[in-house]
Amino acid sequence: MAKQTWKPGNMLYPVPAVMVSCQRKGEKPNIITVAWAGTVCTSPAMVSISVRPERYSYDIIKESGEFVINLTTKELTYATDYCGVRSGRDVDKYKEMGLTPLESKVVKAPGIAESPVNIECRVTEVKELGSHHMFIAEVVSVTVDDKYMNENGRFELNKAGLVSYSHGEYFEQGKKIGKFGYSVKKEGTKNTTNKNKNINKPEEKNNDLKNNKLRRSDIKTGKTKNSNVKIKNKRSKTTKK
Repeated sequence: MAKQTWKPGNMLYPVPAVMVSCQRKGEKPNIITVAWAGTVCTSPAMVSISVRPERYSYDIIKESGEFVINLTTKELTYATDYCGVRSGRDVDKYKEMGLTPLESKVVKAPGIAESPVNIECRVTEVKELGSHHMFIAEVVSVTVDDKYMNENGRFELNKAGLVSYSHGEYFEQGKKIGKFGYSVKKEGTKNTTNKNKNINKPEEKNNDLKNNKLRRSDIKTGKTKNSNVKIKNKRSKTTKK
């Protein structure tokens, strides 16, 4: 298999395309689209976003020390792109995109009401890395859209049509192909994923070949797994009636 070697670059795709909202005291709120975002810790819950220092939102986040990560959906894709290419210095992005500011529970910056999940964050550290500075923040509150809650009280986020960004393009989340831990679940246990049975492990393929050879050998010798049972030889003479 032929491959090419390229110079170092960011090829870690796909990534979430999120709209980050922020606000200075006494000013209009703003939204910046961020693709360099991710989880950095579970306990305490922490995330990071990386922003270029020349961006309008950079100073707002650095001065206020807080922001809200708003997950995006298929319906929000146009607004997501717009908020990434237009500057808050020139336009009111909430107004232009018809988005609704959502009052946050802990931080002062609003979220986006149309987003299925709003993650309120408080900055704990800023790392000046190079082209981008990374804001490491603690999650202080999470708001979810209750229309994605099922009858058992489970939040079905994957039905929201979440959007990811890959190599300059936006994609809607696709078909489910597995579940965490399904590769080690035993057959017959609860919640075992059976949809991928056609994808055999390497050793399973080898075992299938071995079993086929054994079965052929059994037929030739007239034996089966049960040594007390004999298989009739095809060449045996037929009895006269």
